[in-house]
Amino acid sequence: MERQILTTTVGSYPIPEWLPQPYTTQALHDAMMMMFHLQELAGLELVTTGEFRRFDANHPATNGMIDYFIRPLQNVRTVLTRGEERMFRDMPSLGFRDRPAGVVEGQLGEGTLNIVADYQQARALTRQPLKFTVTSPYHLGMTLVDRHYKSREALVRALADILASQVAEIDADVVQIDDECITGHPEDGAWAAPILNHIFDAIPTKAAMHLCFGNYNGQTIQKGHWKDLVGFINALHLDHVLVEMAVRNPEELAAFKDLRAEIGLGLGVIDVKRTQVETPDQIARTLEHAVKVLGPGRIAYVHPDCGMWMVKRSIADAKLTALVKGRDLYLAAQG
Repeated sequence: MERQILTTTVGSYPIPEWLPQPYTTQALHDAMMMMFHLQELAGLELVTTGEFRRFDANHPATNGMIDYFIRPLQNVRTVLTRGEERMFRDMPSLGFRDRPAGVVEGQLGEGTLNIVADYQQARALTRQPLKFTVTSPYHLGMTLVDRHYKSREALVRALADILASQVAEIDADVVQIDDECITGHPEDGAWAAPILNHIFDAIPTKAAMHLCFGNYNGQTIQKGHWKDLVGFINALHLDHVLVEMAVRNPEELAAFKDLRAEIGLGLGVIDVKRTQVETPDQIARTLEHAVKVLGPGRIAYVHPDCGMWMVKRSIADAKLTALVKGRDLYLAAQG
């Protein structure tokens, strides 16, 4: 059976200018209602929360996607010494961030982290098929100074245990794990995949992963090629994977010929690092080329390359509209 090509976003969306800091419950409720209605009007089949609850004005470069998960955890200290900041900067693989998200001083616990409640709030505000996003434990582990586990693998496993226990209670249509670090470290895939599968296996509905090469304040942070990551992706227990392609060399698309047939491919066709709005015709032609390379039935979703939190609202809105129109234009041309 040939897959449908559905439209979705990766997760984050521009914070409304009227949403105050700190949020009031009513203001956050209204912002999420706006986000869902906007996606519905654009015609997206799978909507997301916009990740408004995670935004942190003190960490705007990552839209809070790291600190939101780290700050509540038990045995993580977020008040840092100069020496700890220097230690973090001296770690070559962690150069994408100036300061660590925290220091791990003992066995990690979930503390006050409660993504289940955040999901339930979102689920009550829309009847549309809903995707809920969670930052990868590998990505989170890369941002910490570890004074307890003494092994990145052990640290990532501890983070995965916490996340798995919570996603098990999230019945969103899709639960998506986001990572923009492992793309630069495919050599870690052999040990990271089984740990990630602990989370994927706990998800009661469809499991997905979003992978890109970085969107840290609009900058690419990882070097690498998709061909080096297909083996890692094939080892994951998931329904589909969303990949950044709008800013990549089109020749890289051929790497996904080796993707397991059971894994649907989400194709990034919107460049979130540029303000220029793609035309529906551009998106339709991108889809046509991808289907020629990969064959019919391989593309499950089209979406922006990454979260859209950095883009002005007017531009983000226009890009989503173009996304749906471009997909529709492609399908209409197929008869």
